[in-house]
Amino acid sequence: MRLQKNTRLALYSVLEFAARPGQHVPAAEVAQKYGESAHHLAKVLSELARAGILESVRGVGGGYRFTGNARRLTLLDVIRLFEDFDAAPNGLGRHGAPADRALGEVLAEIDQITLATFGSITVATMLKMVERNSATVA
Repeated sequence: MRLQKNTRLALYSVLEFAARPGQHVPAAEVAQKYGESAHHLAKVLSELARAGILESVRGVGGGYRFTGNARRLTLLDVIRLFEDFDAAPNGLGRHGAPADRALGEVLAEIDQITLATFGSITVATMLKMVERNSATVA
């Protein structure tokens, strides 16, 4: 499974905001960290705010604040906002040779396992993983 750029950016953003609960973080700060335009990121953040994961605060000292529950919100919850799982990712399995259909079944099963994995990992778990990886880099 390949995640779209907006989906990856949404996941990075949720982790950034969840790592600083209660703080209003400027979108420009996150955009700069990930080398993305603030305008592009704003579209992603707007979708996350509509879903109730973030809260937008305008004005001086404004930005976005994480409002989700990091222990309950899964990666799949975020991914579903940006990905269409009903669309077939390739032409395999719909027609053609038996090997084509069989390979399509295998790829569909891999996608289901991937979705189950994303659904089992919470934002809180990811924050611990990020922290662990940050410690090994330092």
